[in-house]
Amino acid sequence: MSRSATQIASPPQDRLLEVLKQIVIIIAASLFVALCAKITIPLPFTTVPLTAQNFAVILVGLLLGSKRGFAALVLYLAEGAAGFPVFNPLGPGGIAQIIGPTGGYLMAYSIVAAAAGFLFERGKKTFAHAVGASIFAEILLFIGGVSWLYVATHSLAKALHLGFYGFTPAEIIKVMFAAAIASAWARRTQQVSQ
Repeated sequence: MSRSATQIASPPQDRLLEVLKQIVIIIAASLFVALCAKITIPLPFTTVPLTAQNFAVILVGLLLGSKRGFAALVLYLAEGAAGFPVFNPLGPGGIAQIIGPTGGYLMAYSIVAAAAGFLFERGKKTFAHAVGASIFAEILLFIGGVSWLYVATHSLAKALHLGFYGFTPAEIIKVMFAAAIASAWARRTQQVSQ
């Protein structure tokens, strides 16, 4: 079998270093999401708190792309399921938090990050493109979260009240910040590579 030019040109230790670098990036991204989960504001009308977690999930997807973003959020959920204190501090933690009121959002995170990354990877790395990718990712997030609340409450109106309406202003701000950071980062890395 013939080896590709890249395999011939890069020694095994360079490939190993690149794999280790990617692993570190994925671990760091999962820890960034965990850190943002600690920024939590309880809301009086719902058991679902307002957190910076969603911002982190979207930003990780935009910056790392679909595959690494997905991996980082799968790792994040595994850390939480194993009992590490990575979820918002208002919940019970562990598996109980994954199947609790915020479970639909948590279970959607890896798909949300992958979707944001997938869309942002394709096309120009502009602010508008990042906003579009982030909005689509947010829609997926709220489909997951509200669907889970609907299963728990058996009422779409109640699920929307508990998990959607009160969050939209903050989510718009999170989308704008994530898009601004991702597009600025893309511009900067493009300038450095030229």
